[in-house]
Amino acid sequence: MNGAAPGRASASALTTQIGNLNVTARNGPVCYTPPVNSPSRAAAAAAGSPGQAPGAAPAAVPQADGLGGVLGGVAAVGNAQYVAAMPPPPPQQQQPGSGISAIFRNATSTLLEVGEPRVCSLPLAGAASMGAPAVVVRHDGFVRRDRLWRGAGLALPVFAARTRHSVGVGEFLDLIPLVDFASASGMRMVQVLPVNDTCVYNMWWDSYPYSTLSVHALHPQYLALRATVDDIEGASMPPDISAEIENARVQLDGPDVDYEGTMATKKRLCRKIFDAVGHKTLQTQAYKDWFAASEHWVVPYAAFSFLRDLFGTAEHWRWGVMAKPSQQLLQDLTSPDKEWHSSILCCYWVQYQLHRQLRQVSEYAASKRVVLKGDLPIGVDKRSVDTWMEPHLFRMDKSTGSPPDFFDPNGQNWGFPTYNWEAMAEDDYLWWRRRLGHLSQYFHAYRIDHILGFCRIWEIPGDCATGMLGYFRPSIPITAKDLEVRGMSGPGVLERLTEPYVTKALLKKLFGPELALEVSARYFIEGEGPGGYRFRPEYYSEKVLWELKERPGSPDWLVEEIAKTRKGLLTLRQNLILVRDPEDPQRLYPRFGLMGTSSYKELPDAGWRSALSQLHDDYFYKWVTGWFRLVQNRFGGGGWGGVVALSMQCNG
Repeated sequence: MNGAAPGRASASALTTQIGNLNVTARNGPVCYTPPVNSPSRAAAAAAGSPGQAPGAAPAAVPQADGLGGVLGGVAAVGNAQYVAAMPPPPPQQQQPGSGISAIFRNATSTLLEVGEPRVCSLPLAGAASMGAPAVVVRHDGFVRRDRLWRGAGLALPVFAARTRHSVGVGEFLDLIPLVDFASASGMRMVQVLPVNDTCVYNMWWDSYPYSTLSVHALHPQYLALRATVDDIEGASMPPDISAEIENARVQLDGPDVDYEGTMATKKRLCRKIFDAVGHKTLQTQAYKDWFAASEHWVVPYAAFSFLRDLFGTAEHWRWGVMAKPSQQLLQDLTSPDKEWHSSILCCYWVQYQLHRQLRQVSEYAASKRVVLKGDLPIGVDKRSVDTWMEPHLFRMDKSTGSPPDFFDPNGQNWGFPTYNWEAMAEDDYLWWRRRLGHLSQYFHAYRIDHILGFCRIWEIPGDCATGMLGYFRPSIPITAKDLEVRGMSGPGVLERLTEPYVTKALLKKLFGPELALEVSARYFIEGEGPGGYRFRPEYYSEKVLWELKERPGSPDWLVEEIAKTRKGLLTLRQNLILVRDPEDPQRLYPRFGLMGTSSYKELPDAGWRSALSQLHDDYFYKWVTGWFRLVQNRFGGGGWGGVVALSMQCNG
């Protein structure tokens, strides 16, 4: 059931809205009405009479012909007032031994259990057919289930759900026949990939759904153009635009998705529809209500999109004086007296239409008793509205990723900044609460991508291109004292363990005798460093080495040589044992798989090798209790608990 309030409840009963069902409880477990003549019913009837004081045992009036309602000791729901008698449900719909048969909807109808005991299908809040909101009272912050829900479903990206009406990709309204299919085949869930706007580069790279430009804005590619004027009374799509939409549908209906072609077509047609008739939507009350609720994110989103197109890049740190937004800047950019204001309004309109269509799908799925499940990416792109507006919430000089594994021996560097949880805690995680609440408008549940990242993330320094030289955050570091008690102390020890170990023999092994001379002269300072060679400062960064490329038109032998050079230099840059924390050089972390490096293998002291191997295994495999305690201290109470509870509420 949806509706659990964030955080932990107090001892007294709580109230919240979850639909139009009146489910009631006293200061204890949720109090449903038991079947007539059941032991629990008789006990309730003997406990007292209507009108008892709050906190007292609830009263029930036995009825020979039906079910009696029981209200708990809460003023909002009547202070233990008896509701009504209900006709019993058909025998085939009763759950033997369950203790309940139905829940009151109003004075004349009930909502019967479905499936396991104490489970019913609740209409969504905000549905057109609802009526008065319900009041639900329970004893704590969560609704519990005796058993885990089990059911079949299907998962796919929205862009893959193409129908004969789609223009280029599957669109939100194409999910409606998918819901019908799920319902008809007995499935109870449809799960989709993330649907947020990802238009960072304005090219096919943006087809990756986990790199969000905005955690609120929906992706324009999912807009069903044919239905963008349905909200305007008496309006219809101009015939010439309808013809263009149909022509685009035919042209883009290929075996593969033409992402760039689809986006260019939809952007052009959206503006044409808006100018012709769509602008009338802005005068409707529904649009005005949506804009009032969405203004805090849609205005920055529209301004960012305008500046991205103006500067030709979403790298907002390159926008000069506009790199640091303010409310005054947003007002100036979106002011009605600007010549580009119609473009700003069109951006608002597109987002409203996307919102309207996805809400339609969500409500339709609920009417079919099919769960629409979304997907929440763990990170946001560095080139995003969120990092532009609130950079203090992100560690912009760091990246998220994953340590090396079977799939990628160098690890993964996703490029998303890590979160500044300390800054987020200052306003009780408002950014997260808004993000989760926004998603709950559309999805009855959602998957949280890489959920472990909320507790412990693989953080990578900003000058790295791979995930090899990362470390867990939060985690317990290695200190100089830890090394000292294991016999590793004295001059040069830290440099030997933390700097790339490069020797003449290793250079010859990686590059061959001839190329080694050229590489050593160009990229290293000879006579320095723990192995006799130190990277020149301009080549110390993994990113710089990763980006070494041949000139266009280079002969094959040169292309091969540069690729060999790049690979060898990255191997040498990663040939160290301990990684220094960029923010505190005294905090050290074991380089993943350090036992496989030549730096480790050529340590002269077997005792050092044994100790470092043990530290490596402890850090990656045994220090779970330590970092979990750090997580508890940081997020165990207060606002973070509220974020977790809100996530559970939005998921139902």
